[in-house]
Amino acid sequence: MGAALLCVEGGDGEGGFEGWVERAARGRLKVAKKRRGERGAARVAPATAPMGRRGWLMERGRAAPFFGLNDRMPVFLCFLLGLQHALAMLAGIITPPIILSSQAGANLSGAEQQYLVSTSLIVCAFLSAIQISRFHIKGTPYYIGTGLISVVGTSFATIPVAAGALAQMYGSGYCPLDAEGNKLPCPQGYGAILATQCCCGLLEILLSFMPPKVLKRIFPPLVTGPTVALIGLSLVKTGIQDWAGGAGDCSMRPETGLFALCPTINAPHALLWGSAEYIGLGFLVFLSIILCERFGAPIMKSCAVVIGLLVGCIVAAACGYFDPSSITSAPAASFIWVHTFPLHVYGPLVLPLLAVYIILAMEAMGDISATCDVSRLQVEGKLFDSRIQGGILADGINGILAGLCTVTPMSVFAQNNGVIALTRCANRKAGYAACFWLLIMGIFSKFAAALVAIPASVLGGMTTFLFASVFVSGISIISKIPFTRRNRFILTAASSVGLGATLVPTWFSYVFTYGGDNHALQGFFNAIILVMETGFAVSAFLALILNLVLPEEIEDEETPEYTANAVEEEQDAEEWARIKHTDGKGKGELEGQQTPPRSGSVCPPLLPAGRCPAPVDGRVIVQPELRMCGEQGDKEDVLGHGRGPGTPP
Repeated sequence: MGAALLCVEGGDGEGGFEGWVERAARGRLKVAKKRRGERGAARVAPATAPMGRRGWLMERGRAAPFFGLNDRMPVFLCFLLGLQHALAMLAGIITPPIILSSQAGANLSGAEQQYLVSTSLIVCAFLSAIQISRFHIKGTPYYIGTGLISVVGTSFATIPVAAGALAQMYGSGYCPLDAEGNKLPCPQGYGAILATQCCCGLLEILLSFMPPKVLKRIFPPLVTGPTVALIGLSLVKTGIQDWAGGAGDCSMRPETGLFALCPTINAPHALLWGSAEYIGLGFLVFLSIILCERFGAPIMKSCAVVIGLLVGCIVAAACGYFDPSSITSAPAASFIWVHTFPLHVYGPLVLPLLAVYIILAMEAMGDISATCDVSRLQVEGKLFDSRIQGGILADGINGILAGLCTVTPMSVFAQNNGVIALTRCANRKAGYAACFWLLIMGIFSKFAAALVAIPASVLGGMTTFLFASVFVSGISIISKIPFTRRNRFILTAASSVGLGATLVPTWFSYVFTYGGDNHALQGFFNAIILVMETGFAVSAFLALILNLVLPEEIEDEETPEYTANAVEEEQDAEEWARIKHTDGKGKGELEGQQTPPRSGSVCPPLLPAGRCPAPVDGRVIVQPELRMCGEQGDKEDVLGHGRGPGTPP
């Protein structure tokens, strides 16, 4: 009452009740203006500080805005997010050329290794721009590219096939050996891989014109899952060998010669393969990746592999494992076709590379679907199907262009989907910025020389983690398959030979003993041997054939009528009917009660007090959790929770 009198009588000296109303109105107007101002500011400048306390693109107390496919965004933020995409791709791009040009591959010279790393970065920049741009083929309903941030990088799937082919070339005399049996540089072998991949890339182009539903039916997860898993499994072997000192001739630990120490006896701080120092360096990289994932900010988690590699390089340089001469002697700049390789189609490589391109098409479908999802775009319909078609077509064209540019096939990278989800930016401008950074890294060949000079143990600690992630991706695909009897049989049959060939790759080397002069026949035998010794290739062919041949079985579709639980329910219903029939109407009845059954028995259908549940839909409800039905069951159940009389159980 007093407060009301104060307001009416103007106790505050500012116009009484009318003044109070005016001040309240001014306050509401001020709050409304403030809110409108905040919304306007968010529309004008939606970008916040990229390294705030709450993580990437996070302002205190507010979520960062989402940048759609063609939204406007600040230039600085665009280049910053593009750099993050480039760093997320970096490790995956440089790993295949380093492995295939090292002693484990064609054993190329240091200058050629640096060139291949630089060229891989440059080609990835150009081919990623093709995927991001999305070109319409005039007069047709088809496209080239996805129109998303679908960046491409050097495919890991090529490594086991190319490494196996190069080993076969050295064994057959196609690539030279020295007097002691050590590998000499084999540029002609690497050129044969490039020429063969250009021919086989036509298969993926043809697959792109098939409807996505047909592709998924021919190549379901039942086929692609074990194939991807075996690719990762075969790659982990190379990573572990590098972790221990090197995947080349030094891994055999010869007592004398150039490779008695790893990487060679002339390298700084050369040690025996498997030395504790090498294992420790690789473990430092591996541990750094784990620590980034556990304690790092979101931006650190997306670049954890690069950070782990950087930590390992710093420690290796401080301990004298780096050879600075290769960096100082490297040219200032590089570009495509500075070095070239003689092109020649190698027949035994055709079948394995066809399997590789089928896998790349299936990977592209999954990666593009994931990119549409994190970009908040539709994942079904005509537009989505056109993105799938354009992405696979661009993937096939990119495989041919990559071969002509002297690098191995390119494929859509999946790890950048995590960057899109993390930064909340699906804008294509950020993708173009990533292409810009990759181009700069590739042109300045000093950067590539520093990457090639990384000790094998440091590189192995990183690549083992990357290759294991490929294996986990295959397991993830397999986990989505319903484990019916038919599917289990196909997985078992395909994995048995695939795993065996991966673990013992020479198991099929002595089947054909032809030694004649018919080179075509010898090439045909070599192709069969290469397929049978490449675990994921033989697994893919087996799974594909069995999936098309074996029919679906009726018993695979489990229904409630065929389950053991349904049989038990029928038996319980019969027992309950017998109890109802034998009890009688008046037996054991008192006023408003029935004689309670023993603990764990079946409750009567309905007590007069309505305390025990009645059968539902003709089924009998067995309640072993009640000690007894009736008053005692109402008061206490097995868990000891008391219930008052009349409370429904």
